[in-house]
Amino acid sequence: MMGGKPSAIAAGVCGALFVGYCIYFDRKRRSDPNFKTRLRERRKKQRAAQNKCGLAQLPDLKDAAAVQKFFLDEIQLGEELLAQGDYEKGVDHLTNAIAVCGQPPQLLQVLPQTLPPPVFQMLLTKLPTISQRIVSAQSLEEDDVE
Repeated sequence: MMGGKPSAIAAGVCGALFVGYCIYFDRKRRSDPNFKTRLRERRKKQRAAQNKCGLAQLPDLKDAAAVQKFFLDEIQLGEELLAQGDYEKGVDHLTNAIAVCGQPPQLLQVLPQTLPPPVFQMLLTKLPTISQRIVSAQSLEEDDVE
């Protein structure tokens, strides 16, 4: 049991050094005068990349009329794309609509009756990514206000 104690001490020291380095690096990074500007630029690039890959720009979630128009447009576009056989893009637009919907559980109860089962499964698998996108869009809006 003597061999276990020195290795435990060494592991503890290594862990403490690692945590200390992380704190030092984070403080150095945050004190950089260009940190916030580079962060905002990186977020703008990410937002532009998301828009280029076919994802619609989310409306201001505080504006009820804009959200309603966005919801109806996304449902209509999703249905048109599904009718044309472009299931991937159609599901993308339907998930956008569900994400801004005021009552998603009720909408999700109706969709299995109107969509083929494989398309509905695609929709269910994409829902977590779109909800994550909404959370990140809200945090980006809050950062832009600051």
